[in-house]
Amino acid sequence: MIENKKKPNPIDIHVGSRIRLRRTMLGMSQEKLGESLGITFQQIQKYEKGTNRVGASRLQNISSILNVPVSFFFEDAPGEHSGAIGGMAEASSSNYVVDFLSSSEGLQLNRAFVKISDPKVRRKVVELVKALAAEADAD
Repeated sequence: MIENKKKPNPIDIHVGSRIRLRRTMLGMSQEKLGESLGITFQQIQKYEKGTNRVGASRLQNISSILNVPVSFFFEDAPGEHSGAIGGMAEASSSNYVVDFLSSSEGLQLNRAFVKISDPKVRRKVVELVKALAAEADAD
């Protein structure tokens, strides 16, 4: 059986997921990102799924709009730095962050937390969450 559909490249999928992660962290819609780039939200969807490859100049524009360096989109890319210093511990910890920020609760917490401008209040929130986590571990 001949399959006409070509599978997306793992790097394209990864870059797309990082675009989606950063866009959602900022609370930006696909439509808004598309408007900023002069393209449709459907095109953004295709980039985020890895269906369509993002060109270099477009990725540079996306990084500027999302206020991150281009390298952000390649962090923890599959097949990269297989023997790098830090190894699996570093990869799993950053995957944990990506998983957390991709969850509904993580995204809500992140959005609410970044709106707190007072550093003292931020520290108190962190202390509260740590105390609640320690209490849950003790159970």
